Amino acid sequence: QVQVVESGGGLVQPGGSLRLSCAVSGIIFSVATMAWYRQAPGEQRELVAAITSGGDTNYQDSVKGRFTISRDNAKKTVALQMNSLRPEDTAVYYCNATLFRRDFWGQGTQVTVSS
Repeated sequence: QVQVVESGGGLVQPGGSLRLSCAVSGIIFSVATMAWYRQAPGEQRELVAAITSGGDTNYQDSVKGRFTISRDNAKKTVALQMNSLRPEDTAVYYCNATLFRRDFWGQGTQVTVSS
């Protein structure tokens, strides 16, 4: 059984930082592409950042220079370090694992950026 579990969301003031973490079990983590998506109320889910099994990364333009995605294959975890947060970053953040064209999703974690 595949499990994808996010943690680390919360309320933060504009300009602040949060670190999201995602733990995965039940798949060969080291060969999976891992990604973070987010969905704001009334909006479609969008890709925030992704990291391949080889460590290549890509980011949505709006988060470049502020967010960093990383993975630890030994611990089977992926993290999203979010700095200089803005109110428009407010959303539910989802961890995604893609392996052999199959997608596995976590339940999501709320990030709210507000003063």
